[in-house]
Amino acid sequence: MADPADACSTRCMRGMPAISAAAARRIALGAQGFGDPKPKGAVDRRHLRRVMGRLGLLQLDSVPVVMRTQYMPPFSRLGPYDPGLLDRIAYGHGEWFEAWSHEASLLPVGSEPLLRWHKDRSRRGETWGQLVSYAADNAAYIDEVLAQVRARGRMAPGELEDPRPRNGEWWGSRSEGAVALDWLFRIGEVGIRRRPGFVKEFDLLDRIVPAEILALATPNEEEAHRELLRRAAESFGIGAAPDLVDYYRLPKRPAKQRLGELVENGELIEVAVEGWPCPAYLHPRAVQPRSIDACTFVSPFDPVVWFRERGERLFDFEYKIEIYVPADRRRYGYYVLPFLLGDRIVGRCDLKTDRAEGVLRVLSAFSEDRVGNRTVVDGMRRALDDLARFVGVGGWTVSGNRGDLIAQL
Repeated sequence: MADPADACSTRCMRGMPAISAAAARRIALGAQGFGDPKPKGAVDRRHLRRVMGRLGLLQLDSVPVVMRTQYMPPFSRLGPYDPGLLDRIAYGHGEWFEAWSHEASLLPVGSEPLLRWHKDRSRRGETWGQLVSYAADNAAYIDEVLAQVRARGRMAPGELEDPRPRNGEWWGSRSEGAVALDWLFRIGEVGIRRRPGFVKEFDLLDRIVPAEILALATPNEEEAHRELLRRAAESFGIGAAPDLVDYYRLPKRPAKQRLGELVENGELIEVAVEGWPCPAYLHPRAVQPRSIDACTFVSPFDPVVWFRERGERLFDFEYKIEIYVPADRRRYGYYVLPFLLGDRIVGRCDLKTDRAEGVLRVLSAFSEDRVGNRTVVDGMRRALDDLARFVGVGGWTVSGNRGDLIAQL
């Protein structure tokens, strides 16, 4: 639990214990693994498992501008490592599996029973409205697709006997075969493996998740939500209700009721955080490190920043991904990574891995306080060195002219 010596001296009107903003940041970053010592030697499977144990899931995203996002959270906590090691754990050893959770994510296979409630909702037609309509109208084709997977094993959508090329409807560039497989994934009939290049292969879920996991009893929805909130609170250390509900994307109203039950049972502690406009929930085993010695870039889809309201509360950091913003209206750049130094987000860079030229390009570099602090610049240089090593290029170079730190870099 947090060190009382660093808590605010006052209590809020409702009598909740009060915690300083600085303490909340250190608790949050410590829970996320930024207080753990980095490996002295090469990063191995144990280190990646430790990160997954801290986070509970790794969000997936196909955008490879710098590095696909699932590889970034371990890098931010451990330093450079071989991304192929993560692929081997995720897709070669049966330890992790893909599921729809926060978004499409990698999770430990032991989490599978806790996600069945969402698949059941999908089967009942309560989520994925357009997919539900497609499934109802194309039941025979979906049964045929499932039969092919069962008989032939893992395959990409284009390898179906009749992938049914797209016909301009709502699923855009995807074939009907891809849509059918997506539906089967959402209801838990099939799972996903990946080929090099992040290409999806679909196989029966029971060929991906171990039989002893699939044989476990299915918790009811309330039990599953309580456990996922417990895990979110442990991964975050401290968080407001929206933070914890968002971690596994639970239905908001019932999840907030489950939070109240966890407080009543003594499993979470309701506290007031300095500057937060809402109560927070502290995990009883949360530890407040004396300091955080981070010096790294984090992915836009890292739990530290993926819920933008939390980023503003914890770090006073306003963040928006501008990929879909027209170029002339972007404030910071196309693919901007926050820069974490100590326990603060102190800057951001628009970065691009140029594999043809073998270099990491810095297109913009901004400090949050706009004063160009030398400590920030030196730290950013070290972090760029580490990131260039991680993405597998020879170094980094300044290729843009935007931001107050560009000239100093």
